[in-house]
Parts: sequence; C-alpha cells; structure tokens
Amino acid sequence: MKDKTLTFSLPSDHELEMRKTLQAVYDALTEKGYNPINQIVGYILSEDPTYITTHNNARSIIRHIDRDELLQDLVKNYLIR
Repeated sequence: MKDKTLTFSLPSDHELEMRKTLQAVYDALTEKGYNPINQIVGYILSEDPTYITTHNNARSIIRHIDRDELLQDLVKNYLIR
C-alpha cells in the first residue's frame, strides 16, 4: 500500500474578503431583479460601475476589489478547485 500525502490550502484573508464582497454585490443585484452573473461580468470586462446597482451600497463596495486580482482568483478557483 502506498501512502499518499494530501495537501490543501486555506484561502487567505484577502481572498475571503473578496468573496464576501462579491457575494454582497451578487445578493444586491439579485434583490433588485438583475441577472447578477451578467452584471458582474459586464462590470469586470468594462469597469463601468453602472453595471452594478447602488442598492445596499453594492456599487461602492465592488470598487474595493482589484479587477485583475478578482480575475486571477476566479480563473484559479475554476481550474484548480
């Protein structure tokens, strides 16, 4: 029997904060009846804040996320996890 070492990593505080912020924006968009995925993608691609509702201060809080970092984390999570 071969022993295999399992490795895992815990998300950093920064990643957790980014996830929390993105979830809050997602929730605000959903509450206002928007398609949150389409709106967030539009924002990421264009950096046009009007894709994000002002409901629950979502437009302001999404600006705390660096778009490049967000894209890196999204791709990493999609491919690795």
